[in-house]
This record gives sequence, structure tokens and C-alpha cells, in this order.
Amino acid sequence: MSESIDLFPLVVFGTPSFSVPTLDALDAAGRTPVAVISQPPRQAGRGRARSQPPVAEWALDRNVALLQPERVRDESFLAELAHFGPTLAVVVAFGQIFPQALLDLPAQGCMNLHASLLPAYRGASPISAAIAAGETVTGVTTMLMERGLDSGPVLLQREVPIEPEDTTDRLGARLARAGGALVVETIERWERGEIEPREQDRSAATFAPRLSKGDGEIDWRRPAVEIERWVRAMTPWPGAVTSFRGTPLRVLETSMGPADRSGRDPGRLLGTVGESVVVACGAGNLALDRVQRAGRRPVSGRDFWNGEQPHPGERLGSEASA
Repeated sequence: MSESIDLFPLVVFGTPSFSVPTLDALDAAGRTPVAVISQPPRQAGRGRARSQPPVAEWALDRNVALLQPERVRDESFLAELAHFGPTLAVVVAFGQIFPQALLDLPAQGCMNLHASLLPAYRGASPISAAIAAGETVTGVTTMLMERGLDSGPVLLQREVPIEPEDTTDRLGARLARAGGALVVETIERWERGEIEPREQDRSAATFAPRLSKGDGEIDWRRPAVEIERWVRAMTPWPGAVTSFRGTPLRVLETSMGPADRSGRDPGRLLGTVGESVVVACGAGNLALDRVQRAGRRPVSGRDFWNGEQPHPGERLGSEASA
């Protein structure tokens, strides 16, 4: 058993909304960080206005010291952070790679909250990867950071079930809440000397690389059950997309289609069932419940069918997925 230690003062690194429940949990537990470090404001939206990330807004609303370095490896930032004398840095979806000088700066190192049960799904998109793979359980892990990719010693873990209709944002919200509670528990138990960090089984590691905008394109040659998971995994970003008559069609919600028509001409529009339009896949077929043409509002699959009136044999997707 490790020795007890006081892990305050602490600083928190984070950027997106996923990080905010950890800040809330620390604040509620009387462990408000002495400083919060977030990515700088970025241009977003049609007007390209610069907006603060959710973590920065949290710090500004509570008058907590806020640092927003362009690069955490800059010596000026490291010197500024050192003035706070942190014992521990808590890192939750920050978005920059830490140099060794930063890993070594807090007296007790840097603790990361990762949205998977490590060593499974190391990397930038563990939530999407777990849904796409058909996992029924995922979780959150607190770990000590080192130079490797999510490879440091594990402190604590908590399982979180994946529900059949979970999208990345829905599951992410539950993981964020579970993660905030786990961070507080980890700090309290670590201070009492109740945690012995354990090395990960590197032979069992799997990886979830960062998603790009083009990763959401649907390949209709895949089985319907995989595409259904893929759509949920790509929601809300980068979004599941196919094409119809040469223009993008965003697929917002799907369900498994009737089992009596399958495996013929992947991407072919087969007709409607209820409020959905049915598409043939490599195995089985998929019901598109809600879709959206570029520049238009979302509609049901049936409304899409009635509005476009596809001709017999018309397909979704590029010729590459024929």
C-alpha cells in the first residue's frame, strides 16, 4: 500500500464539455483547483466568431485562475504554471501532448481520466470505438501519465454499460459524470494510501485513433448491424454520411430493417416500412429513421422517400460501395 499524501493544491487540464463534470465534482468535494488550463478560444460557426471552450467558461464563471497556452511545451507556460506549486495535475480531454517537463512539474505527477477500461481503446476516440465495436460495457479509468499513449499505470476503474440506442454524445455524458466521481474517489483514496498503481497489460491494448471529418462515410457493403452501430458511433461528430444523386445525405437515426430482404445490391433503396426507408446492406438491411439533405431540415425516412420518389433500383452511396 502506498503512503498517504496531501494531493492539494491541484490544477486541472481540460477543454470540452466532457471535462466539466470533473471540475464540478472536485468543486463540490471542496477541492476546487488553484488553476484551470484550457485550449485557447477558437473560431467556430458560420460567423467564425471566437468562442471560449466549456472548461474556460467554467473557470471564468467561478473566478478560478485560467491559463490558455497555445503550446504546453513553451517555457513561458511551464514557468507560469510552476508559480501555482501544484502537487497534482488532473487531465481530462485536454487536447495537447505533454512534454516530459510538464509531466514532471507537479510534485506527484499528472493523473489522466480516460473514457475506456484501459488497456482497451487507448487514443482520442474511445467512446466512438466502443460503440462501433458492439461493446456492451465500457467505463472510465484514472491513470498516471507517462510519455506513451494512455499507457501509464492504472489507479482506479469503473464500468459503465452501453445501452442499445447510445450515441457517442449520450454515452459520453454518462461517462463524464462517472469520471468526475471517479477522479474525486481516486484523489481521496490515494491521499489515504489505499491505491497501489498497477501496470497495464500491454499485450491486451487496443487503439482508437482520432476521427476525421471523412470517417463518417457509410460503406453499404458492410452488414446492417455494423452500420447501425457506426451511425450511433459517428453521432454527433463527424456524422454518418452517404450520398444520393451525387449530393450528401446525412443519416441521423437508424434501426434494423426487416429481415426478408438482404444482401442484394448494397445501398439500394428498397421501399418504406412505417416512417422509415429501407436500404440493402452487405448483409441484412437497414431502416433509415431520420435523414437530412444538405441545407434542409431533418425528415423521416418515409418523408425522404415521398419527396424524392426514387426510381426502381436507385441507390445510396458512391460507385465505390456498389
